[in-house]
Amino acid sequence: MTVSGRDELLQQRLGHRFQRPELLRRALTHRSYGAEHNERLEFLGDAVLSLAVSRLLFDRFGDSDEGDLTRVRAHLVREDSLHKAALQLHLPEVLRMSEGEAKGGGAQRASILADAMEAVIGAVYLDGGLEAAQGLVQQLFGEVITSTTAESWRKDAKTELQEWLQGRRLPVPSYRIVATRGQAHAQTFEVECAVPSLGKAQTGEGRSRRAAEQEAAQKMLALLQAEDGGRPGARD
Repeated sequence: MTVSGRDELLQQRLGHRFQRPELLRRALTHRSYGAEHNERLEFLGDAVLSLAVSRLLFDRFGDSDEGDLTRVRAHLVREDSLHKAALQLHLPEVLRMSEGEAKGGGAQRASILADAMEAVIGAVYLDGGLEAAQGLVQQLFGEVITSTTAESWRKDAKTELQEWLQGRRLPVPSYRIVATRGQAHAQTFEVECAVPSLGKAQTGEGRSRRAAEQEAAQKMLALLQAEDGGRPGARD
C-alpha cells in the first residue's frame, strides 16, 4: 500500500515508520467512512496507552501509592488529554470519514480525535511492538508527567469522601459548624462531618470553615476506610 504525503508527515511526527502502512490508514478511518474502521484498534490502543502511562508514572513517582498513581493516570488518559495529543499530531488533517461527518465538523470533534489517537497508539503497537508504543506515549505525555507532582492531582478530602460514599450508594455527608473560637481576625472553626446513614460523625478544626470541613472529612474517610478494610488514599 502506498503512503500519502500527509501520512508520511504523520509518521515523521509519530517517530515511527510503519512496516504495515495499512494499520495507520485503518487507525485514521472513522466508522462513517466504511467497514474497515478504527474501533478495534481504538480498543487495543486504550489498553496499550494505560500500560505505557502506568510505566511512566511508576518510574516517575517512586514514593507514590497505588491510589495516587491511579488518579494521575486517569487524568492523563481522559478524552481531553487525548484530544490535545491528537491536535499536536495534526490528526484532523489526515482522518478519513464520510462527507456528511466531515461537513458536520467531525474532524474537529474531541471524542472522535481522542478515539483516533488511541487507535494510532494501537496501530503503532501492532506494527512495532510495545517499545515503539511506549516511545510514542513518552513523546506525547512524558513532558507533562515529568513536570507534574502527584500532589497536584490529588482530590481533596471532601471529594474523596463523597465519591467513597456514592460508590457504595450511600447518602452524601453533611457538615455543620459546632463552634467558633477566637477573635474575628483570628477565628478557629470546629466543624462536624456526619454520615447519618452509618451513624458516624467526626470533627475537624481550621482557620477557615473550609479547612475545618476538609479535616473532618479526612478523619471520616480514614475511619470508614479502616472499618472497610481499606486504607486512606486507596482506590476502591
